[in-house]
Amino acid sequence: VATGASARYIGLESEKKLIGHGVTSCATCDGAFYRNVPVAVVGGGDTAMEEATYLTKFASEVYVIHRRDSLRASKIMQQRFLSRPNAKVLFNKAVADVIGEDRISAVVLEDTVTGQKSELPVKGLFIAIGHTPATGFLAGSGVAFDASGYVALTQRNSTTNIEGVFAAGDVADSAYRQAIT
Repeated sequence: VATGASARYIGLESEKKLIGHGVTSCATCDGAFYRNVPVAVVGGGDTAMEEATYLTKFASEVYVIHRRDSLRASKIMQQRFLSRPNAKVLFNKAVADVIGEDRISAVVLEDTVTGQKSELPVKGLFIAIGHTPATGFLAGSGVAFDASGYVALTQRNSTTNIEGVFAAGDVADSAYRQAIT
């Protein structure tokens, strides 16, 4: 089983419409397209901090949008991002809408405490809120999953709980992404 995992998105219609036109889930794939323009990253964990830190090499400003009042990322990941001169964190904010016809021009932010809405002009929106493993077809098969729905491996190899069934890549590893796995 090597079916991978798909990036989670917020679920807004406006977001779906602009995927590939300013909305993406991969900074290393698309970051260089956003030279000298403001971008935003949604998320608060290590993945979001890693994506945001990478984007500081290209973008004029990198806003991390996080729905809580503190980040979940490790302190070192937070420090790496926050040490950059073009890094900004917007706490207690959630993306309520994505604005743009052919390309993204801004996001509408909703304050998670007050409910007040504001607009943030950005040219790119990077979603870093996790992945969903492609394991739905295995329901009822007897293959064991971990708490997050990834195929559980019995050891640090590709062995599953069923003899003769092996798993590799993102479908069995929630920690690493793509070629590293």
